[in-house]
Amino acid sequence: MSKAHQISRRTFLRGAGVTLALPLLEAMMPLRAKAAAAAAVSGPPRRMICINTTLGLHTPNLFPEKAGKDYVPTPYLEAIKEFRNEFTILSGLSHPEVDGGHAAERCFLTAAPHPRADNFKNTISLDQFAIEKLVPDTRLTSLTLSSQSSRGMSFTRGGVPIPPDDRPSRVFKSMFVDGTASEVDAQVQRLKQGQSIMDTVLTEAQDFQRGLGKNDRDKLDEYFTSVREVEVRLVKAQDWSHKPKPKVNVKPPEDIPSAVEVPGRVRLMTDLMQLALQTDSTRFITFALNGLNAVPVIPGVTSDWHVLSHHGQDPAKLAELKVLELEQMKLFGELLAKLKGTKEEGGTLLDRTIVMFGSNLGNASSHDNKNMPIIVAGGGFRHGQHLAFDPTKNPPLANLYLQFLKRLGADVNAFGSSNGTIPGFDLA
Repeated sequence: MSKAHQISRRTFLRGAGVTLALPLLEAMMPLRAKAAAAAAVSGPPRRMICINTTLGLHTPNLFPEKAGKDYVPTPYLEAIKEFRNEFTILSGLSHPEVDGGHAAERCFLTAAPHPRADNFKNTISLDQFAIEKLVPDTRLTSLTLSSQSSRGMSFTRGGVPIPPDDRPSRVFKSMFVDGTASEVDAQVQRLKQGQSIMDTVLTEAQDFQRGLGKNDRDKLDEYFTSVREVEVRLVKAQDWSHKPKPKVNVKPPEDIPSAVEVPGRVRLMTDLMQLALQTDSTRFITFALNGLNAVPVIPGVTSDWHVLSHHGQDPAKLAELKVLELEQMKLFGELLAKLKGTKEEGGTLLDRTIVMFGSNLGNASSHDNKNMPIIVAGGGFRHGQHLAFDPTKNPPLANLYLQFLKRLGADVNAFGSSNGTIPGFDLA
């Protein structure tokens, strides 16, 4: 970033007439200098992928009977057994007061309570919170992806959903295909216009500060901070628009139009995840593996996916559901193989990428949001174990999220409903 684009915190504080705002101070740091300093100290960047399979997993086929390192693998864990020492299976976790069955999809990465309540307001998702704290200097701040739906997993600080992309061709183009000179100029003009709007809004907002009480001034300070964060991202995006995109020796993906072609569509997205991290195009990825009200094209599956997930313990439905969910586990294993097979400065992408695979549903058949299925791989944690917690009194899943944030390098002491850490989940 050029000196002209760096924003002095003192100039901002005098210009805006607001009090000290710590998140703002982090955001105003020169982004490239900050990233370079962090890289010099810690080597390759740390990253995170969060995946939610929205129709759950049949946990009797997933959770081992025994806790600890010498557990006997269940059918689903057999599908990823080659990575046994690189993942941890966690049972007995949930988000306190998050209920509502399928509605809890929105809370998987936020932990906001009661998503079906009339007055429900979501909060910031784990990935976006990490981005606020770490300010990664990458072309794409994050990738918000889905397998076939407009429902994603990422939310802004105000709880607004970030629309996911389900078209691999478009995702590939955003990372690796340079636009023409006229396209780049048009993009820069759009960014400049957006920045001008932010400046105008900020100026008008300052006029409201005069004569306000303390609580209102505090709210306005928060508003100033959010506006400035948008400005910083606009300046950063403008800078990146002039830089050539990385070149990758792969054929651009062709979109699979049919939503029922689940394995093919998921593989295209996991290919892009690996490329995105390998080229440092982004460091934070969320992926909603959306269920279907249709029959997925998987050998041995002849019934509607949603119907199978609501099996009511019917043996025939459970048998088909097992086939379907084993396919999901195999796809997860393929992603781990791609990350592990990508070398990076004496290690692999998996070594430095936290990969979480789970669901907001502990029991899809009864719409239960307790005892959620959670697997964590990579990221430099000590793995090869089953951590089992009280199925009737679950610790907060946000405790795990807090440990993710700390591992990523964020200086934080809480996130969502966290009240501590997960015992036994430690660094390698």
